[in-house]
Amino acid sequence: MKQILSTLALLIAVYVAQAAAPVKTISGNLTGTINWSNDTIYLLSGKVYVKAGATLNIAAGTIIKGDKSVAGSTLVITRGAQIYAIGTASQPIVFTSSETPGNRATADWGGLVIEGNARVNVPGGIGTVEGGNLANPDGTTSDGQYGGLNDLDNSGELRYVRIEYAGFPFAPNNELNGLTLAGVGSGTKLSYIQVSYGFDDAFEFFGGTVNADHLISFRGNDDDFDTDFGFSGKVQFGVALRDTAVADAVSGANGFESDNDANGSALGPKTSATFSNMTILGPQQTATTTINTAFKRGAHIRRNSEQSIFNSIFMGWPVGVKIDGDSCHRNADSNWLKVMNCVIAGSAMNLDSSAGGTWNITPWYETAAYSNTTYAANSAVMLTSPWSYTAPDFRPAAGSPVLTGASFTDPKLASGFDNTPTYRGAFGTTNWTAGWANFNPDAEPYTDGYYATGVNDLNTLKIDLSIVPNPSQAQSSVFFTLKENTSITLEVIDINGKVIATSKENLNKGYNSMKVNTQNLSNGLYFVKLSGTNVTATEKLTVIH
Repeated sequence: MKQILSTLALLIAVYVAQAAAPVKTISGNLTGTINWSNDTIYLLSGKVYVKAGATLNIAAGTIIKGDKSVAGSTLVITRGAQIYAIGTASQPIVFTSSETPGNRATADWGGLVIEGNARVNVPGGIGTVEGGNLANPDGTTSDGQYGGLNDLDNSGELRYVRIEYAGFPFAPNNELNGLTLAGVGSGTKLSYIQVSYGFDDAFEFFGGTVNADHLISFRGNDDDFDTDFGFSGKVQFGVALRDTAVADAVSGANGFESDNDANGSALGPKTSATFSNMTILGPQQTATTTINTAFKRGAHIRRNSEQSIFNSIFMGWPVGVKIDGDSCHRNADSNWLKVMNCVIAGSAMNLDSSAGGTWNITPWYETAAYSNTTYAANSAVMLTSPWSYTAPDFRPAAGSPVLTGASFTDPKLASGFDNTPTYRGAFGTTNWTAGWANFNPDAEPYTDGYYATGVNDLNTLKIDLSIVPNPSQAQSSVFFTLKENTSITLEVIDINGKVIATSKENLNKGYNSMKVNTQNLSNGLYFVKLSGTNVTATEKLTVIH
């Protein structure tokens, strides 16, 4: 008996040791080629600069934390440097707060800043990043600057990345964002990125030409998508969900905010970004919902911007869309600024064009060729469960009017967009947030070096999943409950993300189990992933022989 208890204690001790990853503090300047692996947690202490010529590679499943104890801890990818943070749907890369569950909050750390060499309309062609002085303490002033002449500039790639509790306020109207994209060129790739609980804007584009797709802004404080200083990129498939009580008291909160520059000048390149298939959910869930009075508009296009929005949904904002000022009114009449095939619902005021002459937005928005729609109530749009804060489902229900109505015939959509969707908004029948996004990050311990979405999957998809025994010596069973008959694929994945074993079974609705043979596996930490129709779940498995 003593021997059995000793063996069990050893198994538990080894399992605990493997579950708690070491923490490595990162500060100052990074040069050369830097590789961050998913068996270590990286703590950003103060402003960390990836210097020109350096490349930062971050493995799928890696956790990076901003140290709250050092004000404004931030990761800065300077001009001429690159970041390759390429996660997967089952192993997202997470940038988050250093605080423990239950203590994390907006503005715990600075955020991720990428500075590129693409053109911006700042006088002289070089801008300084908003959000405190990012000039390097080593004396390199240019480490806080952005812009240049290379619209094809490549700052790397972000894919399946989450950024949580970021956006440090150095002063009013001078804050870092969740993801700051400053003069970033079109050689850079941005896909499947979630910014949650940000203090300032979730995504801010200061000039540049970078394109992006599959973006999530969740319960932020200021604007969801802010564009200025000549941003001309293309963005498709994005969703924003607001907290009814949280909005920026200084500047007001919008879904979109777009300026050519702060003065509304005609400096080029002009802010002429094109967005398509966006779902922008404001705070006004129903007509009787109490909301923060600082909420403003689903889209506020102003100061000589030429930004255009297609095939998108605005729901629950005090004002749906505002085209602000004479310069933007001229841009709209000249077809440089367009809003087409869009839906506004549940807004106290659908359209606003005040503050500038006698131009009237209503006949412009309602032009037959623009195919725009308005609904009095959000319920008319028939999204499945858009305002759930823990497990939102933004997909249109059967019979929803937004399952159709998209169009990609406008010249602004001629290239750089997926032109196959028939639906308006960010979602058709596929929930592309499943598996990698997390709408309850404060519940995550973030103590493992490898982050799998087991907890999130269970919460989102209501799947019971357990592995017995765990740790495993020769064989374990995976137990789970299915809502419907389906084919289930079971994968065993090693710490580097490699699938090393696969099995597949056709199973019936209800309680089920599948076997995992661990006899030939080396000692260590693995992940068991289940996938099937409306099913995805991941759980850790430790093997000790």
